[in-house]
Amino acid sequence: MKDIHSTAIVSPKADLGKNVTVEPYAIIEENVVIGDGSIIGSTAVIASGARLGKNVKVSHGAVIATQPQDLKFGGEKTTAVIGDETVIREYATINRGTVAHGETTIGKNCLIMAYAHVAHDCIIGDKVIMANSVNLAGHIEVGDWAILGGVLPIHQFVKIGAHAMIGGGFRVQQDLCPYALAAGYPLKVVGINSIGLRRRGFERDVIRALEKTFKILFFSKLNTTQAVERINSEMELIPEVQLILDFIANSDRGIIK
Repeated sequence: MKDIHSTAIVSPKADLGKNVTVEPYAIIEENVVIGDGSIIGSTAVIASGARLGKNVKVSHGAVIATQPQDLKFGGEKTTAVIGDETVIREYATINRGTVAHGETTIGKNCLIMAYAHVAHDCIIGDKVIMANSVNLAGHIEVGDWAILGGVLPIHQFVKIGAHAMIGGGFRVQQDLCPYALAAGYPLKVVGINSIGLRRRGFERDVIRALEKTFKILFFSKLNTTQAVERINSEMELIPEVQLILDFIANSDRGIIK
């Protein structure tokens, strides 16, 4: 059963699942898929190419899957994919992908707060929190469980590692390692996200290993290459440490130190 308000505009070519609610004056275009139990708030726009999972909540005025703000965009058929249980708050905007990647992806159980913007071809993991007015440029990757503080501008192609946390109001121009806590002008790593890791059940030995890794990588006088060599030679490469090393090896913009 669907609950669609009489003032909403819903294309007959949209595919709505069971128990979907569409509130007043919302617009749902053709070539849209909305999973069971999802709620589309008043005046929200779900544009062509949107793919929403189950129990997604789209709040008042949010806009999903509109065309990329990219001058290279040629009208190609692309998508914006939103995972199950994700919440999109008021006036957030999410553009669909370009030919470069084909889709913009937001994972499961994410919280995208009011006025946030996710540009074309971004890949957002599961359980990510983006606070108010975070602005992601194109092609950004954000790992699972990352937390982005409010009013953050993040440069295109930047990668934010899993479980990282960035304080509000800073400018992000380079890649941020997994598990890092970052703040300051210019932005710098100030330690590991220890509170977040404890809350998520990380073992004490793992947290100690990450602290030792960060000490070598960020708080010694070694450059990144030297620090990586020392970590490889001196430390047990548990999966969490290896994740950091792999992240550095795959960084295109260089890491925040």
